Amino acid sequence: MADPGVGILGCGLIGRKRAGSLGPARLVACADLNPARAAALAETVAGAVATDPAGLVARPDLDVVIVAVTNDALTALAIAALDAGKHVLVEKPAGRTVAELDRLSAAASRAGRLVRVGFNHRYHPALMKAKELVASGALGPLMLVRGRYGHGGRPGYDREWRANPVVSGGGELIDQGVHVIDLARWFLGDFTDAQGIAATYFWDMPVDDNAFLTLRTPTGQTAFLHVSCTEWKNLFSFEIYGRHGKLAIDGLGGSYGVERLAWYRMLPEMGPPETTIWEYPRGDRSWELEFGEFLEDIRLGRSPAAGLGDARAALAVVGDIYARSGYDPLLR
Repeated sequence: MADPGVGILGCGLIGRKRAGSLGPARLVACADLNPARAAALAETVAGAVATDPAGLVARPDLDVVIVAVTNDALTALAIAALDAGKHVLVEKPAGRTVAELDRLSAAASRAGRLVRVGFNHRYHPALMKAKELVASGALGPLMLVRGRYGHGGRPGYDREWRANPVVSGGGELIDQGVHVIDLARWFLGDFTDAQGIAATYFWDMPVDDNAFLTLRTPTGQTAFLHVSCTEWKNLFSFEIYGRHGKLAIDGLGGSYGVERLAWYRMLPEMGPPETTIWEYPRGDRSWELEFGEFLEDIRLGRSPAAGLGDARAALAVVGDIYARSGYDPLLR
């Protein structure tokens, strides 16, 4: 697919990030419910035009549509793009419920087009290096992971769209939580038992601002996860424990601190481990790497590594925890 044409639905922060991370592809058109925002993005890219969503997906010069809108519109707009014959990159969580994702999967099958879900955290360098080390057997059999991810919000956060359960489908768990659920599953495999609670401690909103999860695989490997929007100092911490050592990833750049990977290798005599540390102070290339891999998926006709099955697995966990906690705005 030479010189692939891309359209972007949703011209907010994430849409702008995507527009700047297209690699060899070119932005052809963009659309937003706020026409001025679409026009502003189009002005930054030579040859790009602002249009409306229906006009965008109908354009014959588009190969890929990126859907970067609020959660309530993700599934419907992704389906519209598929029905128009486009491949789709849809931002996480790709929908608010498992039922929405099932409709999206059916549309992808009908259209014979690929859908990638925006789990860009898989493409951060520390996590990619960790995956390489695990695959090499350096940690031996994995036992568990422990993940913490959070931010502190901002004045008025509880009045933004993420605090509206009908628009968002939930709070912190469906927002940042799906990233750590996906990462835990990426390393440990499918989870067959999900325990936990979602709670609202600080923000005046009908969705959760903290969630605590214990997830287990069929063989008993465990993921212990905490996500929060009452984390007054932004935090990303993801630890992977094997029988022969441990990997610790801290930071994602920017307000989360320099991205860092520490490898603690158990010695035969145990005691203090042998330690290797990598730091990644450069800018975040995860968006570019993720989209580049999607272009290669399309070229090769292969299923994306982060696809609708992965999004469905994450949302199934979210739905279970919300049901246990009494957060059920959409009657999952």
